[in-house]
Amino acid sequence: MLDVLLQMAFLVVCGVVWRVAKPGDLDVDQIRQALTGLVYYLLLPALVLNVLWQAPLSLDAPRVALSAASGVIGGLLLSWAICRKQKMPHTMVGAVMLAAAFPNATYLGLPVLEAVLGPSMGRSVAIQYDLFACTPLLLTVGLSVARYYGTSTTPMHPAAAIVKTPPLLAAVLAVVLNLAGVPLPDVIHNWLGLMAGAVSPLMLIALGMSLRWDTLRIAHAWPILIVSVIQLVLMPIWVGLAALLFGLSGNTLAGVVLEAAMPSMVLGIVICDRYGLDTSLYAAAVTSTTALSFVTLPLWFSVLS
Repeated sequence: MLDVLLQMAFLVVCGVVWRVAKPGDLDVDQIRQALTGLVYYLLLPALVLNVLWQAPLSLDAPRVALSAASGVIGGLLLSWAICRKQKMPHTMVGAVMLAAAFPNATYLGLPVLEAVLGPSMGRSVAIQYDLFACTPLLLTVGLSVARYYGTSTTPMHPAAAIVKTPPLLAAVLAVVLNLAGVPLPDVIHNWLGLMAGAVSPLMLIALGMSLRWDTLRIAHAWPILIVSVIQLVLMPIWVGLAALLFGLSGNTLAGVVLEAAMPSMVLGIVICDRYGLDTSLYAAAVTSTTALSFVTLPLWFSVLS
């Protein structure tokens, strides 16, 4: 596990170094947006389609989704209760809730599970965890939280947001083709596999470019501690217990717990910007939990082993 994380850390560091060095005087945020756009709209849907089209579908899929959903809802409720007791400003409450509830299930979770559980199992669990639970909840409950606690009056259209999510649409198409028994031609399988191979390294480099060390401030210490404890310590325990209750075991159980132990998702920065939440705090939470996860993830893997 440590060797795997070190390899991934090097790719993340490449993104961090690029952000600091700015080679060719190119705008780092534009490059990051181009990379994430390429992955989000083309490469990740290709990976999802390739995996779910031929994956054996069983009752584990809804069990994984229910376990993931329990973690997201649990993170939202726990962080809300703590923030309410601390009487934090609304914009800070919304940022903490999103950071504590939604893990980086794809940008870091996918490569980690792929390396630890193998491409087939790892990709399947990561995709089911994110696209069958985290993403739908983010585009409905998550956006509702952001709009309620934010200062923006931007209209919220969850249904439109879901329809405009390419990886989710690819997952639905793949499941339909799978259940219908439509065979996956070798030429399409190889073509999709070629694109899917670029997902993990590009996502890790883009993750490194997203980390903003300038947002780390003393004033953010307490909210970041709240997010870190919930996201990296409590949620894996909560989701692990839920997964056992739902009947998961073996590598699937291990994959679900590792997904729950991932740091805060990067996409939340965009949501905070759009709805007027405390973007600086959220970015600091992403940076801090990502750095800490390279310590906590090996510990969780050791426990699961």
